[in-house]
Amino acid sequence: MITKTGVHHRRRTRGFTLIEAMLAVTVLGFAAAGVLLPFVSGTAVRAEGVRRTLGAGLAGNLMEQIINAPVAGYIDTEPQGQVKDVTTGMPFTVTDPKYAKYANFSRKVTCVSVTVPPATCNFILITVQVDYSGKNVATLSRLVSE
Repeated sequence: MITKTGVHHRRRTRGFTLIEAMLAVTVLGFAAAGVLLPFVSGTAVRAEGVRRTLGAGLAGNLMEQIINAPVAGYIDTEPQGQVKDVTTGMPFTVTDPKYAKYANFSRKVTCVSVTVPPATCNFILITVQVDYSGKNVATLSRLVSE
């Protein structure tokens, strides 16, 4: 009987090769992206809804303030970051976390005198437009008698 001394046979261990591991990571990455995509787009839709809701509230509050004392030809613009609180007349402090959500809003108000023929009824058409980062999120118009 002849035996070889000093020769060790290495048994192959069972496991993944580098290529198999990379392929598994790639497949899992695509699967994760497919699962997460609806959540990402849902978050964008939710954020747009929040902006529209805040914009409608800002437009409604300002409309109520104007209706209490309308002036024909009145045009006022509150640039981005300078939207005022209708109760105090002061701009929202965007450094305060409570009001930081109003930082990118702007408002524009237009009041136009309108006469309806054949009667001599005079009205004022009030339009409040609210923008978020330059994009219109809410427009509110109301016809008020003088």
